[in-house]
Amino acid sequence: MNPMVRNLENLLAAGKDSALLRCTLGKAYADDGQAEVARAHLQQATALDPAYSVAWKLLGKAELALGDTAAARRAWQQGLACAQARGDAQVVKELQVFLRRLDKQAGMA
Repeated sequence: MNPMVRNLENLLAAGKDSALLRCTLGKAYADDGQAEVARAHLQQATALDPAYSVAWKLLGKAELALGDTAAARRAWQQGLACAQARGDAQVVKELQVFLRRLDKQAGMA
C-alpha cells in the first residue's frame, strides 16, 4: 500500500469520514489500478455529498475501468448535472467529452 493511501485509510479508521476523504481515497486507489476499491470509496463520496461533481467524474472513470459503460454513463450524467448546477465549467467540459466518447463507442458497437 502506498504511503498516501495508508495515511488516508488511517484518517478514515480514525473516524474522519467525509466526501472529500472518500473522493481522495477513491482517486488514489484508481491511480493504483484498484478500480473496485476505488468505486466503493467514490460511491460513498457521492452518497455523503450527492452534489460533488468531481466524485461523480471519478466514479464514472472507475466504472469504465471495470467495464460497466452504463454505470459510467449514469455517473457522468449525474456529475454533469451537479457541475452545471454549481457552475463548474471545467468539470462540465470534461464530462461532456467523456459522454461523447461513450456515444461514439456505442455507435461503433
